[in-house]
Amino acid sequence: MVNIWIGEGGVSNLTSTVGKEQPQLFVGLLILTIQAREESLRPSAGHRPSSMQAAILYMGIYLMALGVGGVKANLPAHGADQIDQAKEHLISSFFNWFFFCLCTGGMLAVTFLVWVQQNEGWEWGLAVCTITLFVFIFIFVTCCRYCKIKVPSGSPLSRIFKVLLYSARNCHASMQTPNMEGPRGNSHNKFRFLEKATYGGHVTSLQVEEAKSFLSLLTIFACTIMMNCCLAQLQTFSVEQGQTMNTVLSNDFKIPPASLTAIPLIIMLISVPLYDRITALNMRKLRIAPLKRIGVGLALASVSMAVAALVEVKRRQAAMDDTKLSVFWLGWQYLLLGVSDMFTLAGMLEFFYSEAPETMKSMSTSLSWCSTSMGYFLSSVLVTIVNSASRRFGSGAWLGGNDLNKDRLELFYALLAVLNFINFLNYIFWAKWY
Repeated sequence: MVNIWIGEGGVSNLTSTVGKEQPQLFVGLLILTIQAREESLRPSAGHRPSSMQAAILYMGIYLMALGVGGVKANLPAHGADQIDQAKEHLISSFFNWFFFCLCTGGMLAVTFLVWVQQNEGWEWGLAVCTITLFVFIFIFVTCCRYCKIKVPSGSPLSRIFKVLLYSARNCHASMQTPNMEGPRGNSHNKFRFLEKATYGGHVTSLQVEEAKSFLSLLTIFACTIMMNCCLAQLQTFSVEQGQTMNTVLSNDFKIPPASLTAIPLIIMLISVPLYDRITALNMRKLRIAPLKRIGVGLALASVSMAVAALVEVKRRQAAMDDTKLSVFWLGWQYLLLGVSDMFTLAGMLEFFYSEAPETMKSMSTSLSWCSTSMGYFLSSVLVTIVNSASRRFGSGAWLGGNDLNKDRLELFYALLAVLNFINFLNYIFWAKWY
């Protein structure tokens, strides 16, 4: 359910705008707050929800997903548009700090809000989110008059589909060599078959070059999905691991398993300003190009899954010896995945924004969030395939049992490490091709 909700929020990025989606997010939160408050709208303990109660729940969470998708898709591009496009180092710094703000919000969610929900109830946690969102919508509406606003010039997706349609219609035509100039004054030598779309005058050369640019970005986008499949484990299996481990921090305080995801967020909150400051001091020598940043992140994802497999072996052995391993052993995989996410996501945002045509910057930066959503969907599919294969060819399903100590989570993590390494090699090929 967690993976599907996050996936839906990412997919909705492609067809959204900031102003249109904020009310959806607010209404979704308001519905969930009212449902948590009113006993008649939620099932009693130990009982299945009625059709109406389930419908209200799903309406609330999917409105939230659509709203989150709209805000995340457009906010990075809108913020970067306020900066002088000639100052690339400032754009890079903006995306670093945008990522830092995302991590700050995530940190508050898994610490303060978790504490409120556990001690005061779900209705109070949701009410805090609803009120906070209302305040920031008011601030946004008040201040947007001072921002540079780009007026939409039609749907980028419809233009791409139009290019694909007419290139398919003219596929048997002989190839010519028209003098094409791209959206930023350059011409792409890749996907030259799309140039046939200009035959007949239904499609302009500029539209063809836009389609070429966007399709080229998709090669890099596809290589980042596997890394986000690893991130999905932080909200699922890693939390399950934490529930079976020693979470006592002191005599009076235990770490809530849901707050374990604060570990990578803390790492990112430290590493983002550090990285930005170091590169600011010596921009030319120390600034890492976006494609290289993505590559570093993908490599660290493979290492993190290998470490996660080793930690799970140690945790499982401790459980067999009737002892509980400290939950801080999970910190190693959280550390590596946190740094990996910092390099990959911030690098993707900067890369997709800087390489996109002027009319496609919002849609192109939304590919970063679509990668996250596809990774979460892939995680669910991969778990299903692994369980099916291990039941058929092994002694039983690796995952999904009632007892984590009887599952083979370490083998699943090892599989993810291998798949990520193969994906990293694939990324190197496409990065050089690009």
